Amino acid sequence: MAVALAVGTVTYTGSATSAYADVQVVKDAKKAADGKEYWVQNHLVSKDVAASRSADGKRKKWLLVWAGDENIADTLVKDVKNLPGSLGGGLNKIKNALPGPDFLAVIDATQGSPTYGKVVNTATVGPLVENEPHHMQYVWHKGDTIYAGALFAAATYAFDVSALPQLKLKGVSLPTQTLGGSVPDAYWVLKDGTAYGTYMGGPVVPGPHTYANGSTVVGNGFAGSPGEVVRFDQNAQVLSESPAATPQGDNKKLCDNLPQLDKPTCANPHGIQAREDLNTLVTSDYAEPRNIILDPVKQPSPYLRRPTVRTWDISDRNKPKLKAVSYLPDGPRADPADPLHAESRAVMETTVTNLPGHKGAFAQTMQGGAVFYTPDITAKEPHWIQVFDDGAANKAIHPNNDSNGGGSNGGWIQTSPDDKYLYRAITGRSKGALGPDDPGTTGGVYVLDIQKLLAAGDKVENIDGRIDTKEKSQQGGGGDLPTVVGAAPINPGTPGGGPHWGAYDNFVLDGDGYYRETDKPQHLAVSNYFVARSGLDGDHKVNLLNLGEDGKIAVDQNFRDEFTGQVGINFNRKTWPHGSFGNAKPHSELFVVADADLK
Repeated sequence: MAVALAVGTVTYTGSATSAYADVQVVKDAKKAADGKEYWVQNHLVSKDVAASRSADGKRKKWLLVWAGDENIADTLVKDVKNLPGSLGGGLNKIKNALPGPDFLAVIDATQGSPTYGKVVNTATVGPLVENEPHHMQYVWHKGDTIYAGALFAAATYAFDVSALPQLKLKGVSLPTQTLGGSVPDAYWVLKDGTAYGTYMGGPVVPGPHTYANGSTVVGNGFAGSPGEVVRFDQNAQVLSESPAATPQGDNKKLCDNLPQLDKPTCANPHGIQAREDLNTLVTSDYAEPRNIILDPVKQPSPYLRRPTVRTWDISDRNKPKLKAVSYLPDGPRADPADPLHAESRAVMETTVTNLPGHKGAFAQTMQGGAVFYTPDITAKEPHWIQVFDDGAANKAIHPNNDSNGGGSNGGWIQTSPDDKYLYRAITGRSKGALGPDDPGTTGGVYVLDIQKLLAAGDKVENIDGRIDTKEKSQQGGGGDLPTVVGAAPINPGTPGGGPHWGAYDNFVLDGDGYYRETDKPQHLAVSNYFVARSGLDGDHKVNLLNLGEDGKIAVDQNFRDEFTGQVGINFNRKTWPHGSFGNAKPHSELFVVADADLK
């Protein structure tokens, strides 16, 4: 085995597995704040990398997928009960029992390429294992660092992707650098290359924590409450930490904490997007994270899932100032006997509009199954209204679905760059979620036309249409409210088996052979995995969908797994370029182009 050394890197070529006979290994390491080395190790499949570069002469587009190794800790409670013998004695009978490395998979996403859909590199991270890879930023632009969060390890990785399909490590933030919060979730990259990240969980140590700005909050510990917003430089070094909690606390009835806090809080920021031109940041509160994974069979309280959205003043980029906490309203489906599935419950994501003439933003609820909108995020107290119910898209996704949006398990939501459409991924309702006779629903992706809504202006009272009856929940609210223009099922016939996350493809190949950014995406990618320890897993596939200018979508039948030949890239496989580590869990994805191939 030949070894070539360079500063921070080790390169060698050798045989990894029978499936990947010739793999080039390139390791890039950096020292972190604890003085130890952390690394990304590329495993480039030589023949596929060569084929992708030379077979058709086209420059390449890549899909990066942030994925975790599946192991015994991901086994569902119902499965653990059925293991042969004791848990320890049954390890040899469980696939993927031992922890393996987590990784960024680099997949050829160039339609028509001879290696289309092939994993040409797995860039593993170390020495941390069981990171539970979660989210990156929502969209990538040339020159951006890739920020990738480790949900359980409370770490943020910063990757250099300028020379894809190979990656380098720019840096890593460890829990000791973000003592004011834990459980990193999502990231928004600013025009100066820095990023904001949401840390959904509470300060690392229970009790009072004082921030650099002088404010003090009392938290109930790691993965508890309240969370924070962190600003990172381009190497994942912390520039500032800003508490998401209000000094007075939040609504005691609607905001449970376990253990309880003297000042109850819903401050568990998950989704995050910004309008720099409006000096405004929006975050959405999802849940107190540790209590969602403690008991996947029965949640301790429905009020651990949050109904709140927060807006921040970012005039001083390094000192985000919390302006408002908005409580989303319940809708016509709300049932006092089932508060977990009220429309307002579990505000997982938010997405801003993009064009200068618009000041609105959307928010969506995972358990509530609804989409909300405010026309003006700069208002002192933004007014949010429900504008869509997932139930109104269910039959467009699959004709056998019912029209009940409760428990739809929606995750990703994103405005198109030209503000015409809203993209939404829903896992679908698990069988029995709403009672023993509930058949569940097939999940998928749907597209809403939002042009009339945005044209109504920045006053809620000027918006025509409302979701104020159960019939309108199922059929749409009329007037200016969004309408479904495209939908596609993912994993049809499997209740609750659809996608959790997605990304749009913001690159097109120009006539000169180079890629450029576009405001009219032609493709979406989605992944079917949430968090196994929550009880909501998935089939671990990544699909690509073709997207028309009219919003119509369809699953790309040519994006197929290189081993099974089936549509969709299956992350449940025996071997990877980095070795025979078995199944992996793909949580988030991004379309990226190497710097040399992008204008």
